Amino acid sequence: MGDGCADPRRRVPRTDALLAEPRLAAAVVSLGRDRVKAAVRQAQDRARRGEIDPDQVRDAALAALPPAAPRAVLNATGVVLHTNLGRAALSDAAVTAMVAAAGHTDVELDLRTGRRARRGRDALDALAAAVPQAEAVHVVNNGAAALVLAATALAAGAEIVVSRGELVEIGDGFRLPDLIVSTGARLREVGTTNRSTLADYADAIGPDTGFVLKVHPSNFQVSGFTSAVPVRRLAELGVPVVVDIGSGLLAADALLPDEPDAASTLTAGAALVTASGDKLLGGPQAGLLLGRAELVDRLRRHPLARALRVDKLTLAALAATLGDPATPTRAALHTDPASLRERTERLREAIAADGHKVEVVPSVAVVGGGGAPGVELDSWALSLPEHYARPLRTGEPPVLGRVTHGRLLLDLRCVPPHADDAVRAAVLAVPGEH
Repeated sequence: MGDGCADPRRRVPRTDALLAEPRLAAAVVSLGRDRVKAAVRQAQDRARRGEIDPDQVRDAALAALPPAAPRAVLNATGVVLHTNLGRAALSDAAVTAMVAAAGHTDVELDLRTGRRARRGRDALDALAAAVPQAEAVHVVNNGAAALVLAATALAAGAEIVVSRGELVEIGDGFRLPDLIVSTGARLREVGTTNRSTLADYADAIGPDTGFVLKVHPSNFQVSGFTSAVPVRRLAELGVPVVVDIGSGLLAADALLPDEPDAASTLTAGAALVTASGDKLLGGPQAGLLLGRAELVDRLRRHPLARALRVDKLTLAALAATLGDPATPTRAALHTDPASLRERTERLREAIAADGHKVEVVPSVAVVGGGGAPGVELDSWALSLPEHYARPLRTGEPPVLGRVTHGRLLLDLRCVPPHADDAVRAAVLAVPGEH
């Protein structure tokens, strides 16, 4: 008989030893013990059948596991609010708040009295403090939901007067007219695609008018022979004016002079402002409603408000974002181009030292996310051959750049500085031109 110790099956690693291996242990945390254990046993069986060497069991088990979902991506596109990447990256404070809120939390309880309290009061108080021009505020689960709630509560069965030039498509085929009509309100369109006047609105207002709606065309621009009516003039018409500013800018920003903000819009006479939380505010996905107390109270008490209620994680992240304006979004928007160039040059030198051909070139970054169309931000990027794009995009971590004129550009504006080493390692892992 042969030596039993020579049987390769004896060398198959034990299950407990494999599950303690760092990469598989990390997978247990993200995917669950049962799923990882099943992948380990499958790999062990393959080794016992002689399909793989026992030394390959760990790697085979890892390869059989699905990637964590969603995967964290390094955004080197130069698009600050990239919709396909989840728009705003949350601040460390917001992430910490969400982790704390993941367990049991006082989201709707007053710990001092032991009684029920206003849900999300920390986030609502922070929002009210950030925009003191609003008499009252409310939060729902996204920007479209904010407008739907306003239309349902204030104009179901009535007319909403809106300029034809503001009947926008908000993305993925969703169009504002369809959204509003679904609430039971009727649209009363005024003006033309490029021009609307105060007289157009005045002629359309009647006993069936619920409110006048003004929508900021946040993802396109119309230039040339155009005219639009400012909020302060619409407020003179004697009916509530609801303004969808879209991008969630709460106060004016000199970097974005044409982007409407909640504070200025309310000061101009808007009765209600709706906006998104995951755009220029730099917070989680949420719909913000700010305005007159009587209107906000009607929205808050409407039955639909319950269906649009935000969860405790969103409330925690929103409160933290409002309390800490130093968000990744703000940092990316206001990054000094000269400093960004120095940082990009340092990374180029580190990559070139290993023989990879890389250049630093001027770049143009944009706001994205349906905000500040036409605003261009001077930036700098690493320039690599186009064939780097796919392996970087599918690597770990994924590094997403943009391909233009046969080159891959990696703009570091939205990449955290601490991740530069990860970008370098990802680039060096791609077989390149030496």
